[in-house]
Amino acid sequence: MNLSPRIIPPLAFHLLSKTSHLLIPTHHPTFSTQTLQDSFNIITSICNSLRRGENWESLTKKFQSFHFTPSIIQQVLLTLKEPNDSKNALSFFHWSSRNCNSRHGVFIYCITIHILAKSKFVKDAKALLDSALKNENLFVVLDSLIGSYKLVDSCPFVFDLFVQCCAKLRMIDKCLDVCKLLDENGFMLSVISYNTMLHVVQKSEKTSMVWGIYKYMIEKRIYPNEMTTGIMISALCKEGRLQRFLDVVEKSHGKRCQQPGVVVNTCLVYGMIEDDRIEDGLSLMKRMLQKNMILDTISCSLIVLAKVKMRDLESAWGVYDEMLRRGFEGNALVYDSFIGAYCEEKQIDEAIKLMDEMECLHMKPFGETFNHLIKGCSEVGRLEESMKFCDKMLANGLLPSSLAFNKLVAKLCENGSAKSADQLLTSLMDKGFIPDQSIYTYLIVGYADKGDIEGALKLYYEMQYRSISPNASIFDSLIIALCQCGRLKEADEFFSLMIGQSLTPSIHVYKKLIASHLERAMKQGLISCTDKYVEKSDDIQ
Repeated sequence: MNLSPRIIPPLAFHLLSKTSHLLIPTHHPTFSTQTLQDSFNIITSICNSLRRGENWESLTKKFQSFHFTPSIIQQVLLTLKEPNDSKNALSFFHWSSRNCNSRHGVFIYCITIHILAKSKFVKDAKALLDSALKNENLFVVLDSLIGSYKLVDSCPFVFDLFVQCCAKLRMIDKCLDVCKLLDENGFMLSVISYNTMLHVVQKSEKTSMVWGIYKYMIEKRIYPNEMTTGIMISALCKEGRLQRFLDVVEKSHGKRCQQPGVVVNTCLVYGMIEDDRIEDGLSLMKRMLQKNMILDTISCSLIVLAKVKMRDLESAWGVYDEMLRRGFEGNALVYDSFIGAYCEEKQIDEAIKLMDEMECLHMKPFGETFNHLIKGCSEVGRLEESMKFCDKMLANGLLPSSLAFNKLVAKLCENGSAKSADQLLTSLMDKGFIPDQSIYTYLIVGYADKGDIEGALKLYYEMQYRSISPNASIFDSLIIALCQCGRLKEADEFFSLMIGQSLTPSIHVYKKLIASHLERAMKQGLISCTDKYVEKSDDIQ
């Protein structure tokens, strides 16, 4: 282990330059009024006084005429650095702080912290760490701890205390940077320190950070214990992903897994592959396999997923065939990967063929598998099949994603089947599906284009009931449709409402309103009331 003080990086060096008055140089001290021999005698005298148990009042009387410079304070502390003198060192730290008319610098703090940590005076060490961290930048304190480490012949435990204090003070944004900086200097944190960081981050609003810390922990061969796994399971619950990965593990393994850690590790690798960090994900999985942290069946499935993600379907099928030769069975995760890839490449027949195979093998598909097929069939115009997959999904107790259902609704409305899309939406909402603004937009525009203004208005008022704000496309379609059926008063009302919501009507809306009012005025022999529309339409041309 490299215990020598490191070269401070640019950021830390910049911070240190701002607080240089707090740092004590470690080279030979210089004295302004006392000779080196006098200073040595004083250092020896005060150390002996402390060892004899003399109280602060006695120390003050004896040494009140002596000027304790930061360098001499440092030398006294280093003389008292052994465990049998640690209480004396702490006593001197506090006594000198009171009698020196200035606050100790961060370097003095760190020397004292090392002495206390080496002697396992945890409570006192943490108290000084808390004080230092509240008054100085985190990396300034860490640099000083590293720089003073060898002077005190300290132990790595001090950095565990440092990380735990940072976590306690909710300094979570820099947790991973601290871990990396310590690793660069040869210091390895304990699993307890990692658990402390994970626990605090998981309880915060930055839950996603736990996965970066957990990943780094495994990369550095700090393997999780039961507490680590519990924290990560809590993170999955908080993110709403626990059931999803319980299903992934069960369908990959063929049965429910009784090891929570496997669920956590599967989630980590799966997420890295999905984020296109495939090489890193597979490398991490290899390390997990060496420690039996993930199951063979799951790892093979994840390799297939990785190959599919890389669009290397031939290689993915090769891995799958090798799985079968080794006695593993096909599983829903593998099939979902292939079906998703074929749907993206518009090879819908191949995707449907695999779905049929799943049914023959009595595999229960993921919700994502149905979503792939609903979206894929919709994109190539196979709407009847898309609707059938939607029905099958409902029969399996699943609901389509907003993305997949939006695609189906959009295509149905484009084909003039807004009513069919509306009926399908009603069925889904009865099962708990929550429509978004996009779905209402497609349906209202679809109804309006067909001239079914009542159907469009019904959905508009349903949106209002659900507190979903209409967009400009919805207002445009309603205004034009109302004009087409001669309901100009309502069209004017929607126009005013649209302007009141700071939405900009399209030029087609202005043209339709102007034409409709002109037509009515001509029929009635009245003066047209189109001036306000002409004025506004000129503004946007």
